[in-house]
Amino acid sequence: MRSNVLDYSLIAPPTLTGVLEALASQPGLTPIAGGTEIMVALAAGHLPQKHLISINHLRELRFIDVTASNLTIGSGTTYTDIRRHPVIAVDFPLLVQAASWTGSIANQNRGTLGGNIVNASPAADSPPALLVYDAAVTLVSTRGERTLPYRDFHLSYKKSVLAPDELLYSITLPRKFAGYRAYIRKVGPRNAQAISKVALACLALVENNLITDIRIGAASLREVPTRCPAAEAALLNQPITPETWPATIAAARAALIAEARPIDDIRSTARYRASIAANLLEEFLHQLAI
Repeated sequence: MRSNVLDYSLIAPPTLTGVLEALASQPGLTPIAGGTEIMVALAAGHLPQKHLISINHLRELRFIDVTASNLTIGSGTTYTDIRRHPVIAVDFPLLVQAASWTGSIANQNRGTLGGNIVNASPAADSPPALLVYDAAVTLVSTRGERTLPYRDFHLSYKKSVLAPDELLYSITLPRKFAGYRAYIRKVGPRNAQAISKVALACLALVENNLITDIRIGAASLREVPTRCPAAEAALLNQPITPETWPATIAAARAALIAEARPIDDIRSTARYRASIAANLLEEFLHQLAI
C-alpha cells in the first residue's frame, strides 16, 4: 500500500551548516540524498521515518579531491561520478566495478556513496571494496568532526556509530595499492539491478611468490559488511608453489566458511552464501597462481 505523502515532511536548508543546525535542533530528522532506498520504501508504504531533510543539493558534499597520498570522496558523490573519474579508475578499480553494478544507470546518476554506506545494508555493493582499500570516514555535526576507520563504522544490522545529529561527510582512501592483484565479484539472480546474494572483494600483494599482504571484504556474509580475518590469516605469508598451494587454498576456504555468519532469506540460504563465497575466494586464489 502506497504511503500518504501528507504524513511526511521535508525540509531543505540551502547549506551544509544549515543542515547540521537542523539536525542538532530537530531530533528525528532523516537525511535523504539520492533517495534510491527511501523512495522505494515510501512507494511501498514501508517508510517509518516521517520527517526528512534533503541533502541532495549540497555541493559541499559532492566532490572528489586527489592528493599524492590520498583520494577523498564527498558523501554526496554519485556512482556515475565515481565511474567516470580517471584517478579512481586507475587506483581503485574495485570501487569503480562496484559502482557499475549498483542498480540501473538512473540509480547510479542519483545514488550516492554516502547513502550506500549509511543505509547500512549488509548486502550493499560498495562496502567490500571500501573495506579492502582501508577507507576512513569523516563524520560532521555542529559539535565538530571525527574520522574513524570505515571497518569500525557498522555496529550491527542497520546500526552504525553515526549519531542522530551527524552526517557522513567524506570517505578517504589511501593511494597505496599499486602493484596489488585485485578481484571483485557479485553473485545475484541476474547481471544487473539485483541485490547480491554474496559479494567478495580481494586485494593481494605477491612478492617472490609469497603473499605479503592479503585483504578480503565481503557482503552478505554477516549482519554488516565485513573483512574476513580468518581467511586472510590462512593466506598471509604463504608461498604460491605447486606443492603447497592446493593445501593453502583448502585452508583458506575452510577458514572463510567457518567465520561466515550468513542468514537464510528470500534471496538465498546461509549454506549457499558461505559455499559461494568460498568458491569466489578460490577463483581469486587460482588467478594469483597464474
